[in-house]
Amino acid sequence: MIQTESTGPAVSTLSGRGIPVRGNDIDTDQIIPARYMKVVTFEGLGQYAFYDVRFNEDGTQKPHPFNDPKYTGAGILLVNRNFGCGSSREHAPQALQKAGIKAVVGESFAEIFAGNCTAMGVPAVTLSADDMQEVIGGVEQDPQTEITLDLKSNTLTVGCKSYPFSLPPAYRNSLIAGTWDSTSVLLDNLEQIHLTAARLPYVDGFAQGA
Repeated sequence: MIQTESTGPAVSTLSGRGIPVRGNDIDTDQIIPARYMKVVTFEGLGQYAFYDVRFNEDGTQKPHPFNDPKYTGAGILLVNRNFGCGSSREHAPQALQKAGIKAVVGESFAEIFAGNCTAMGVPAVTLSADDMQEVIGGVEQDPQTEITLDLKSNTLTVGCKSYPFSLPPAYRNSLIAGTWDSTSVLLDNLEQIHLTAARLPYVDGFAQGA
């Protein structure tokens, strides 16, 4: 039987505590320096998230939310404008995910960064500048505040207050349906792929006639 949808995990709601990283135009090189991208897999990249703004050359820590014990275990990254700009490197959202981030909330994102996040099942949703400042300020004041993203209603709940967020419909639908993982979608449709390939002369016929 031909499958038409991925069996990967759907993402409709996410909950956790927030970790605010203030600043506009935080680029992918700040998220993960290029020298740490020389890897075969993405495993272990979490330790290098924001490395150069977290550590001095001698390895001692700088003041940074990812070094602050009060945000330990927080899984929802709170950012400002144009987060993830710069290169198209997938290593940036991979490093964040490996560091425990399961959703990113900000004023705006670089388009490729947001797409890379979605392709990993990590929602990257946007709030208005005023709402974002209020959310970041509230979490800084009380790091234990519980945050919930509801993709079906496009609502972010922070403590007792809710905020409307934006997420491109294509991203939202793929996350809710569980079709965000393109590899899973392909694997779930192998029968259809083989049937289609058998009808393509440059896949089958040409090879047989060689």
